[in-house]
Amino acid sequence: MTAKPNIPAAEALELTTLISYTEKGIASRVIARTPGGNVTLFAFDVGEELNEHTAPFDALVVVLEGTLKLTVGGTPVRADSGSVVRMPANVPHAVESPGRSKMMLIMLGGRRT
Repeated sequence: MTAKPNIPAAEALELTTLISYTEKGIASRVIARTPGGNVTLFAFDVGEELNEHTAPFDALVVVLEGTLKLTVGGTPVRADSGSVVRMPANVPHAVESPGRSKMMLIMLGGRRT
């Protein structure tokens, strides 16, 4: 079975325009999903956060806009626009957005359930 694409093929798209901010919330949009992983965009309003959790796969956070404060395995990480942070599988992590920010989450190794 072929996964349904969420963005068109053979087109150059500006990542930050593919997701919009939600007032007092977090917006997300899956832009690619395959048996080998998925790519999701997130837009965080000021002060929004994802509480500590784990995932069964390694993941990469790519900050597209703004600044994020991540905690990965108890280690605080400040990530500014243009930076990437690896989060190992099964290691607790959290994301906090002190200001408006956008990120791309790349899950490696399979679908997140």
